[in-house]
Amino acid sequence: MLSELSKMPPSISNLPIIDNKSARRLFLERHALSANPAVQMKKPDLLETIHKLGFVQIDSINTVERAHHMILFARNQTYRKKHLAALHDKDRALFENWTHDASIIPMRFYPYWQTRFLRTAERLKERWRDWRREGFEAEFETILNHVRENGACMSREMGGDEKKSSGGWWDWHPSKTALEYLWRTGALSVDCRQGFQKVYDLTERVVPEEHRALVPEEAEMVDWACHEALDRLGFAQSGELAAFWDSASAAEAKAWCAAQPDDALIEVLVESAGDAPPRKMFARPDIVDRAREAPDPPGRIRVLSPFDPMIRDRKRTERLFGFYYRIEVFVPEAKRQYGYYVFPLLEGDRLIGRIDMKCQRDAGILNVSALWLEPKVKPTAGRIKKLEAELERLGRFTECRTVRFADGWLKG
Repeated sequence: MLSELSKMPPSISNLPIIDNKSARRLFLERHALSANPAVQMKKPDLLETIHKLGFVQIDSINTVERAHHMILFARNQTYRKKHLAALHDKDRALFENWTHDASIIPMRFYPYWQTRFLRTAERLKERWRDWRREGFEAEFETILNHVRENGACMSREMGGDEKKSSGGWWDWHPSKTALEYLWRTGALSVDCRQGFQKVYDLTERVVPEEHRALVPEEAEMVDWACHEALDRLGFAQSGELAAFWDSASAAEAKAWCAAQPDDALIEVLVESAGDAPPRKMFARPDIVDRAREAPDPPGRIRVLSPFDPMIRDRKRTERLFGFYYRIEVFVPEAKRQYGYYVFPLLEGDRLIGRIDMKCQRDAGILNVSALWLEPKVKPTAGRIKKLEAELERLGRFTECRTVRFADGWLKG
């Protein structure tokens, strides 16, 4: 670290420094991974956890459990799916829309999504035209009238005779495309899900009027997005602030950072893992003290979803934790280094490895096929015991009460 600083110009080397261990602990604390995961989580606690995270990504892959449930279970083993459904479907304390991907978001943030809807509607329409989703715009009024007159609906109820687009993975007919567009731009909202299928309704029947009544100016939305992203990341480059919600552009986030007064934003050096040089980041003026005071996270092992917000920015993960991770779902099987859908493992403030496993739900078995530990992490008896304990907890959560390890599951 000192040798790296000696090579830097004085304007950089004189900046406040956050050592790597403190940076990791602060980052984990901001991502709700420092609290005791065994303390009872009630419905208000769940809402506060989601607010702390900012959003929880949704994904359809169900190898062990869907992403949003795994993300929340990793933070608290008493998490209950019914509480999430109640907060969204009944209490209307959450809504579902887009950040960088489909996500569950606190309803108190909805006004800023109204601004986002206005600024992205035409851009999204042009993008989907380019993806050869012809004819979807002609369906807008038909769909809105159908929902208005018949109530909430699913995509399978619409466009039964329509030809699907050539959209590849998302092979949608025009009515499905129109439904998604109307949801992404605010005319429709997700009322609930049946299984994993979205049920769409008119936004005025889903989102409370008090949240729909507010439409911030674009500059106000950018200011909110950058402030809130920084509070959740702790320290960041301007591009990372833009990418957090995917609401502000990179140029807007860069301009926002440049415009902040010294008593609101400073530059710091954040030490990287391994031999990589420190990175210059933006942070709050009290960040060094906050990082120094960040609590030790629990020493237990936790299984992270590949879509966990802590590891969503793969470059940041590698920089802070020295952990290279990629999802290999779209990689041909013969070219995969690890597996189709491999889960990172967090122990304390370190990412120690990855595990390949799958729920066999009809038999109630969690099948573990492989574990790869990082090069300097040893498979001690204590560590394996901690892993087994976490897999048993995860098995109970997923209703797979038997954990079965394949022959040769512990890889070298």
